Amino acid sequence: MKTSGSPAATFRIGVDIGGTFTDLMLIDDLSGETVVGKVLTTPDDPSRGVEEVLVRALDRSGLRASDVRHLVHGTTLVTNTIIERKGASTALLATRGFRDSVEIGREHRYELYDLFLEMPVPLTPRHLRFDVPERMAAGGEMLREVDEEFVEALAAELAERGIEAVAISFLHSFANPANERAARRAVNRAAPRMRVSISSEVAPEIREYERASTTIANVYVQPLAEQYLSGLEGRLSDLGFEGSFFVMLSSGGIATVDTATRFPIRLLESGPAAGALAAASLGADAGVDNLLSFDMGGTTAKLCVIADRRPAVTYDFEVDRRYRFRKGSGLPVKVPVIEMIEIGAGGGSIARINPLGLLKIGPESAGSDPGPVCYGLGGTQPTVTDADLVLGYLDPHYFLGGRMELDAEAARRSIEARIAGPMGLSVTEAAWGIHQLVNENMANAARVHVVERGKSPRSLPLAAFGGAGPVHGYRVAELTGSPSLVLPPSAGVTSALGFLVAPLAFDFVQSHYARLDDLDWEYLNRLFAYLERQGTELLTASGVVPDEITHARSVDIRYIGQGHEVRVPVPGGSLGEDDELPLQQSFDRVYRELYGRSGPAVGLEALTWRVVSSGPAPSIHQPTGDPPPADRGALKGMRPAYFPEYSDYRDTPVYDRYLLRPGDEMTGQAIIEERESTAVVGPGARIRVDSQLNLVVTPGVGDVGE
Repeated sequence: MKTSGSPAATFRIGVDIGGTFTDLMLIDDLSGETVVGKVLTTPDDPSRGVEEVLVRALDRSGLRASDVRHLVHGTTLVTNTIIERKGASTALLATRGFRDSVEIGREHRYELYDLFLEMPVPLTPRHLRFDVPERMAAGGEMLREVDEEFVEALAAELAERGIEAVAISFLHSFANPANERAARRAVNRAAPRMRVSISSEVAPEIREYERASTTIANVYVQPLAEQYLSGLEGRLSDLGFEGSFFVMLSSGGIATVDTATRFPIRLLESGPAAGALAAASLGADAGVDNLLSFDMGGTTAKLCVIADRRPAVTYDFEVDRRYRFRKGSGLPVKVPVIEMIEIGAGGGSIARINPLGLLKIGPESAGSDPGPVCYGLGGTQPTVTDADLVLGYLDPHYFLGGRMELDAEAARRSIEARIAGPMGLSVTEAAWGIHQLVNENMANAARVHVVERGKSPRSLPLAAFGGAGPVHGYRVAELTGSPSLVLPPSAGVTSALGFLVAPLAFDFVQSHYARLDDLDWEYLNRLFAYLERQGTELLTASGVVPDEITHARSVDIRYIGQGHEVRVPVPGGSLGEDDELPLQQSFDRVYRELYGRSGPAVGLEALTWRVVSSGPAPSIHQPTGDPPPADRGALKGMRPAYFPEYSDYRDTPVYDRYLLRPGDEMTGQAIIEERESTAVVGPGARIRVDSQLNLVVTPGVGDVGE
């Protein structure tokens, strides 16, 4: 790694804050060399963990903070703020007669026969929702101008009562934002320090409930997001960092801090998005266009389908669900989010016996404080990591490269007292039960997620990473029937790589309803020109060269009278009548891919038009360092590990991942260690190191010995 004081900074850093660990990857764009770091997350102030891991990485590489060209960061702050209801006291200004739309919602029981059904609770209580005299027609015609005097008086009263934020969401404002903008000016005059979000800027889309919910959530989290990001900027500045600081968006793009603080709701899935991007990048480098990304950390596991080298993006998301996997039980948010499924299955997930006497894992997690029992930090309840340690999969003396000693005996005692004893099992049987049950949970979630996207898990290689992903990836791949398992180098911090391959990008959207056979092409050309101009201005202000900006268009189309849309690509350039048939053909193709058949022979209608404006995606170069010596001896030794194929512990080869090189081959069972993660491969599997230093595992090829 280059020493400090280099004339031109070529170093970039990605930092991912997880529920248990904060991960870092530093890369030298000139040589391709990387430095990785992992420290326990500091939940009381996550920026402390960022500072700690950054200082350690700089010390190891002999760099100064001023040598870093830019730093990209992902955070779960927005999601946690909404779930924990710790945001700003927020009021809603709605069109007269519509203040309760955010509580009425869709008038839909997402679980028809549940007598104790819990509906999502709005972030604004009813006493802070207000009717405002104004009205806009569906086509954008002004029916009644907003009563600005009424809004001023109301804003002054709210400020006196200590209300910190106001969301303004008027009927049909996506068609004409004039009344919302006038209401915002009135609030600013009466209460200059009040934070205000208007729906025509946050989510200018059709569907009033979703648009209002998104606008409320945006301003609700804005004060905390601004405080956190400015505090982190201060810590970086104190360290001497002078480069650019960017934040990962839920869509997989990155944005400046200024943009992120204006639209913090875009950070909802900031951290998990990076893992999907990393998997897509690794797959592309290895020549694998389609795969299933499996990111298992200390608290959760995230699964995402990568198709044609890109993770799918959805514009309909829910946060703070009453029922974790039940659509309709959470608050709707209309922002672009990389489509994935997230379950409470991580290394820190707690194992317990439920009231029926059955073993249950998660979703509760020990996190970083107190952490699993084996961490010796005060945890008392057995976790998945404790079970993995008891099974021999982890080396208690080499966790985090030896920086953290694990207490295997404490893990055994905890499993004995809380699981094995009450269930009449041996400690080994209980530990394997914990390990395999969490694998089953993840495999079940993977199957549902993949099938819902019109694909088969048997056709998708599984890319496993995260601190716990390589430990569990082999068994999950086995359960889903995946043809192969791909384990990238530095798997424990792979999500941090996602921050380093993401382009500066932002999504722009505008709803405009029209039948496909009656489109106003002149209006659509003006609309796309307006959206693309917004993208160019935003990215140029962020430092992107205008000639390097690209725009990807799409439109949401449905059959006339249908309730849900399909997103269809739209060609660039000037549009005209000749584009109607290609749009219809694109809709038919996408519809068949999603549902396996064509729809009815009825007309089509378009609702929402979208543009994704992007800068160039950064590239990652392979290191050009010296090869290891011929007698490198990757085999570190042997240790007993449990494998159900033998119903017992077997001496298992343990390999040093840093000494493996392209072309190396092994046969399972095997354990492959690196500082931030450990890969466990079952008996009979074939392991090959590819040109990108990925471990490619083909399950069940060899014979299992006696």
